[in-house]
Amino acid sequence: MPLRIGITGIAGRMGSLLAEEARRAGVLAGGTLRPGSAHPPLPEALILPDIAALARVSDVVIDFTHAAAVAAHAEALAAAGTPWVLGTTGLAATDEALVAAAARRIAVCAAANFSPGVTLVLALAERMAAALPGDVYDAEIVEMHHRQKVDAPSGTAIGLGQAVARGRGVDLAGAMESGRQGHTGPRRAGAIGFASLRGGQVVGEHTLIFAAASEHIALTHRAFDRRVFAAGAVRAALWLAGREPGLYSMRDVLGLSASA
Repeated sequence: MPLRIGITGIAGRMGSLLAEEARRAGVLAGGTLRPGSAHPPLPEALILPDIAALARVSDVVIDFTHAAAVAAHAEALAAAGTPWVLGTTGLAATDEALVAAAARRIAVCAAANFSPGVTLVLALAERMAAALPGDVYDAEIVEMHHRQKVDAPSGTAIGLGQAVARGRGVDLAGAMESGRQGHTGPRRAGAIGFASLRGGQVVGEHTLIFAAASEHIALTHRAFDRRVFAAGAVRAALWLAGREPGLYSMRDVLGLSASA
């Protein structure tokens, strides 16, 4: 039986791409509309009144909406027992706690970026950070996105920082330096720096730089089409169906984790 995939915010920029990819991969169960949505949904798409109704008709729900919706979505999907693919970024610590709580009841695949390429870059970043000591190699992360993006640094940039921190066995919160301005003094040894650029309609560009006195190493990923995120999320939905409750990532989906 084809997998029934539900899409939150189905008429949005990412929602419409997710709906197209879901329709190719299985059965589009339907979707919800974000409040005030001015874009018409796919003509054949079933529009549900809320997340609870969408959960009841879906085998998996894909959610790329907004951090403000995470609490309601976590509660409704956990109550319905419907697996959840979550691509929303800019989550507060309280939101992340709600996602973790839902994952004790349902299978959740959460990622800041569902691109297979970015997933591999994150894995490489962790290994490189483990091999390149922080007192010799300064880690700097530069990201650029379209002018409409509301959170900074991007979720993917934060993910890169977390990968570097894991590789070095440190806590990102204590090592992070973002938005330098004015007389900042010398760079802290072991810091993980972030710079965010916004402009035009850049889909997403991320570069991790390891800078030593004698060499620089750069790891770069550029996305040219948002469809890569939608295709990756649908791939994650197909993988997630039937899994035991737990918090999974794209590393699991690609077979890069022991738990995959």
